[in-house]
Amino acid sequence: MLTAKQLLGLDNSHLQRQGDLLLEGNALASLNRMQQRALADGIRLTVASAHRSFDSQLAIWNAKANGQRVLRDKQHQPIDYDSLSKSQLVDAILIWSALPGASRHHWGTDVDLFDSSAIARSELQMVAGEYQQGGPCFPLSEWLQQNAADFGFYRPYRSQSNGVQPEPWHYSYAPIATQCLNGCDLSALNKVIKDANITLQDEVLAKLEHIRKHYVLQVDQPPW
Repeated sequence: MLTAKQLLGLDNSHLQRQGDLLLEGNALASLNRMQQRALADGIRLTVASAHRSFDSQLAIWNAKANGQRVLRDKQHQPIDYDSLSKSQLVDAILIWSALPGASRHHWGTDVDLFDSSAIARSELQMVAGEYQQGGPCFPLSEWLQQNAADFGFYRPYRSQSNGVQPEPWHYSYAPIATQCLNGCDLSALNKVIKDANITLQDEVLAKLEHIRKHYVLQVDQPPW
């Protein structure tokens, strides 16, 4: 089981490095096997994003909260930053970006995947259309739906009932991630947010319990 600091993205000592990747050891080994199987089937399964530290997630959050990165609605359309109250801004960020300390990417069990033989990383936008019929990563999406479970991976954001919108690129290594989810503690998250230089801190703290329930705990479970 991960420590509180590891769950919050403050300590990565439990992770293994492979090139630019940092992942939990079992997840990394299983990912490698899945990549080999995919390659044999003509798909170059590539990781766009894996482990993210608290500070990395904080940088994403603050850039969006300060209007330095585009905010998008549930249909991926840009949102007018200036039209939102501070509380609405928190909700808008959470549609596609996790709160620092509450991201599954902290754990080293979750990866964002694409087919690098079908689209260059520099061109990838991470939008649903890229993974739907006619999109460059549609064959990968179909392949993952049929094969990912063989390697312990599944989609935690696949239904509209979650706080986070469906992400066909986001896969989680269930044997470890399920344990991590059970360890997510509200008091520890509250403390790290209070101690952080995070934009919209007061607004986040005011709705932190809701954020934890709706965006962290309310996810799809492994389908097996």
